[in-house]
Amino acid sequence: MDTFQALVARQDGDRITTSVETLSPSDLPPGEVTIRVLYSSVNYKDALAVTPNGGVVRNYPIVPGIDLTGEVVESQSPDFGVGDKVLAHGYLIGTGHHGGYAEYARLPADQVVKLGALSPRDGAAIGTAGFTAAMSVRALIDWGIAPDAGPIVVTGASGGVGSVSVDLLAAAGYHVVASTGKDTAAGLLKELGAKEVIGRLPADPDAKPRPLAKARWAGAVDCVGGATLADVLSTIDYGGAVAASGLTGGPALHTTVMPFILRGVSLLGMDSVLMPIGPRRELWAWLGDSLRPRHLDAVTSDVDVKNVVDVLDQVRDGKFSGRAVVRVAGGF
Repeated sequence: MDTFQALVARQDGDRITTSVETLSPSDLPPGEVTIRVLYSSVNYKDALAVTPNGGVVRNYPIVPGIDLTGEVVESQSPDFGVGDKVLAHGYLIGTGHHGGYAEYARLPADQVVKLGALSPRDGAAIGTAGFTAAMSVRALIDWGIAPDAGPIVVTGASGGVGSVSVDLLAAAGYHVVASTGKDTAAGLLKELGAKEVIGRLPADPDAKPRPLAKARWAGAVDCVGGATLADVLSTIDYGGAVAASGLTGGPALHTTVMPFILRGVSLLGMDSVLMPIGPRRELWAWLGDSLRPRHLDAVTSDVDVKNVVDVLDQVRDGKFSGRAVVRVAGGF
């Protein structure tokens, strides 16, 4: 490895430009594990990384790609050997140092997970979005919301986190209601297991938010935030919970304490960025076994890394559904 190819984002005044560049090992960050990257994926944060004032990148230039899968080619850690198939996501990958849209990556050993039963492509297809979905579903299960408690609503259901959440919840026996603004996604969401598909929440975006509305849901996976999350909180049944990970609807949350103190509703924040490595590895083991998505291929498409910016633009503009796997090895 004298040199390798990478998609590099640079700041040029008030613009962010991207191009394929030739890098060397000295360009990689410090770490004990060097990985030949086979796949990455597309996430909303990746789209923000190539967007002016996106707010996720510390300093440019940077190689985006907040997750990656691949093969260890060099290791100074006893936990990993050459040839091991691994994945990594979160921490500063793709935002604070070079990420997955390059032929090679170097990371601290305590940020790397062995793939186990998952193939590198399946690991990337699940990726950060699928991992966040699994976190959300596990959180509702661990909170004690049983399948017979009532319907679970998934907002932003046609996106990466939402679509995998629908799949996982349906597989666990829940009555899933999928909320989406994309009429064309209804067929896919029902294929994933949704019993009902409804439009965006709130149904009337111009209506004044209500502190409490009629209870509709035993729980929710919210991938949108903003007014959608406020609406969902006001309609959760007594003792229910919302696993929240989205902010495409904005970071502000205009609600009251009413759902929390009158219905005992719980708001569970999902953060896959700084999740400790022990629980992270444990959840990935479940994703390779009992929590494995049933319809991964149905929600996944492939794109070469040299063409990924077009997909990132679609994700940022809310025009992309499902998951996109980024072919890095052979994708330049």
